[in-house]
Amino acid sequence: MRCPKCGGQEDRVVDSRASREGATIRRRRECNGCNHRFTTYEEVEHDQLMVLKRDGRREEFSKEKLLSGLRKACQKRPISPKVIEDLVDKIVDGVTNKFEREVPAEFVGKMVMDGLREIDDVAYVRFASVYRRFQEATDFVQEVKKLEAKP
Repeated sequence: MRCPKCGGQEDRVVDSRASREGATIRRRRECNGCNHRFTTYEEVEHDQLMVLKRDGRREEFSKEKLLSGLRKACQKRPISPKVIEDLVDKIVDGVTNKFEREVPAEFVGKMVMDGLREIDDVAYVRFASVYRRFQEATDFVQEVKKLEAKP
């Protein structure tokens, strides 16, 4: 691991702990060159999972892309980054537990929409507008009405 301060590659692990319910390991490291301490995270790398898009294309499943989309939907909303990261972890776990090679984009989209519905109505409608490809203002109104009708 390269030291973020001096760039040295020699370090030692000072502390290791499981985090995010055991999905990752947090390691505190100390650079042997400059004694700077820094944190790294390890997580299991799953086999290359592909997302089957609506138009038939296949794209590699990306946790970073999922996180980016959720951050955009939750932008300027009172939602902590931890809540967003927890939702991403929940979605990734759901996808990797149910599918081995390919996951339909609709499955991922539904999980995102269900998760956002529980967190924030505005973020949910923002995401739905992109995911469901809203074309007119009436599309927004219909989605909000559905949202209000749900308990």
